[in-house]
Amino acid sequence: MTLAGAERYDQIRAVQWHGDHLRLLDQRRLPADETWVECRSAQEVTAAIRDLVVRGAPAIGIAAAWGVVLAAREGEDLDAGMAMLRAARPTAVNLMWALERMRGRIAAGADAAALRDEAQAIQDEDLAANRHMGELGATLIAPGSGVLTHCNTGSLATAGYGTALGVIRAGVAAQRIDRVYACETRPWLQGARLTMWELLRDGIDAQLIADSAAAFLMHSGAVQWVVVGADRIAANGDTANKIGTYQLAVVARYHDVKFMVVAPASTIDMHTGSGADIEIELRDAGELLGVGGVRTVVEGARAWNPVFDVVPAALIDFIVTERGVIEHPDGHSMQAMFAG
Repeated sequence: MTLAGAERYDQIRAVQWHGDHLRLLDQRRLPADETWVECRSAQEVTAAIRDLVVRGAPAIGIAAAWGVVLAAREGEDLDAGMAMLRAARPTAVNLMWALERMRGRIAAGADAAALRDEAQAIQDEDLAANRHMGELGATLIAPGSGVLTHCNTGSLATAGYGTALGVIRAGVAAQRIDRVYACETRPWLQGARLTMWELLRDGIDAQLIADSAAAFLMHSGAVQWVVVGADRIAANGDTANKIGTYQLAVVARYHDVKFMVVAPASTIDMHTGSGADIEIELRDAGELLGVGGVRTVVEGARAWNPVFDVVPAALIDFIVTERGVIEHPDGHSMQAMFAG
């Protein structure tokens, strides 16, 4: 794929630094409204992360890094600011990774300008990594293939181009992917609202399916790959991602459909031994009891609302990172690529 091909499918930047404030495309309002939220403090960045103005593991980490910059500009207690940012979302390891990287610069004596440069480096490196992962992942896919993805892993969730959606962009540009399907991804409908918006905005033909239609779609033979992102990958290859990913992996294995996880190295957590050790975020039941703020379930009903699940490494065919591709991940292969 040429650079021109990459740029054709790379038009969205949802996290933007504007000299003295952070500007975030409000993902709660898409696709109906393209509105922006301006953050001028670490507190406002924390609220944006917590309230899903910005979402997607890499984008959360990037936003948090800019939150540290804002705290430094205002002369705030940086330890307190980073603790506040860290608590906004517990599952995505990129958030912790970015904050630890900023902490290292602070420990080395960085001033506000140096912290700004570090946050910009984190953002620039993510974009470069996404483009490289897109190329690596696309080469695994045979021409003429159909691909199913889940949640949103594109430019909205990253510095740009995307992780799993980056592979799809690269695969379409290289004429390897003929059919693209996106799960709606309840309860926040990231696939329906965000992924479909990105794909169609970039001129990529795609079809939306109900989450519960995935098994029947695989049975039809229309897809040869499930390609997803990750919020945290444990040392043994177990992967936490948006709720519903685990069942896709199970059904993919039954139908002999390949399962690919695409994530930057910052998503790898070698300090977490297995998926059993990953904290799974539980959100307000109200998110499940209605759609778009309108209640659809009888009053008095209760709901269980985990927003992530864990795919065992044994169900994953490939993990693609900017460092390389791991086939059939396990503790040994993860250690060989990511130790140290």
